[in-house]
Amino acid sequence: MDIKLKIWRQSGPKQAGFYEDHRVVADPHMSFLEMLDVLNEQLLEAGKDAVAFDHDCREGICGACSMVINGNPHGPRAGTTACQLHMREYHDGDEIVIEPWRAAAFPIIKDLVVDRSAFDRIQHAGGYVSVGTGSAPDANTIPIGKRESDEAFDYAACIGCGACVAACPNASAMLFVSSKVAHLSLLPQGKVERKVRVRKMVAAMDAEGFGGCTNHGECSAACPKSISVDAIALLNREYMFAGLARD
Repeated sequence: MDIKLKIWRQSGPKQAGFYEDHRVVADPHMSFLEMLDVLNEQLLEAGKDAVAFDHDCREGICGACSMVINGNPHGPRAGTTACQLHMREYHDGDEIVIEPWRAAAFPIIKDLVVDRSAFDRIQHAGGYVSVGTGSAPDANTIPIGKRESDEAFDYAACIGCGACVAACPNASAMLFVSSKVAHLSLLPQGKVERKVRVRKMVAAMDAEGFGGCTNHGECSAACPKSISVDAIALLNREYMFAGLARD
């Protein structure tokens, strides 16, 4: 397939960015990132700078492959990371526009690579359990209802890729923060710090400059793990109760 690419290029966080046009011949069986590998080989052979993009596992696990493809974070397939997208989704002669995450809290490092360390700082603020919980086998001795364990597992599936921020018109991080708060608050090990956790994580999110949630629902639609916006409702309840409760 002869594919036309319009890719965002930016040499650094303080430099102006621009779109650059390229053509690449792709096999339908290639993954999307393999297609970009072919493009970079062409650029390097021509003595030009390769396109910088994030990737790690290429198995849909880590979420490092963060890019907006034709206006959709991670591309057109629901519940799929960019590395699991294949070129058979496209046709000969198609034009594909590729951009980085667009959010003030995710400054561009180079080309398609953004700094997502804001998520790390939010996590460090309270997204953990500091009480002694024993070793892994000890967890099986604590009875947890199936509904609670299933729900906690669904929220724990968040990989922190930032697609929710990129999709939100407000660049809100509520789905990420609520997933982290929700999965810990539903488990016995996480209930000890639940009030402090939600306060600290919401405060950290606000300090990083993410926008507010206005219930567009784009975050859940773009999430490669299909995490429900129900997590945001749970976060709002946790935050309200933490504000009313006495420490």
